[in-house]
Amino acid sequence: MQEHFIHQVYFWLANPDNQEDHASLLKGLKNLTSIPNIVHFHIGEPAATRREVIDSSYSLSWLAIFKTAADQDSYQEHTLHLEFVSSCGHLWNKVVVYDSIDGTNR
Repeated sequence: MQEHFIHQVYFWLANPDNQEDHASLLKGLKNLTSIPNIVHFHIGEPAATRREVIDSSYSLSWLAIFKTAADQDSYQEHTLHLEFVSSCGHLWNKVVVYDSIDGTNR
């Protein structure tokens, strides 16, 4: 079984009703997709599901899958990622990151 490093990020826009801010963050996330170490990615918005355990208060989410933790480390230092944080950081007031590895090999 091939192991992967999963990097999930949830963004809460400072001005969630501002369509220009939403579009700017979306554009910034789309730019990240060309970073070479990413095996798979997904840009998401909250689904219309409504259950007590679901937090749909975020604005956009970013999922990036890497082959290794080292690949994810390289992504963190990649010019496009650094530019994203610099140019889009003012758009959000909260970010939550969940990084995970394969938990079935215990």
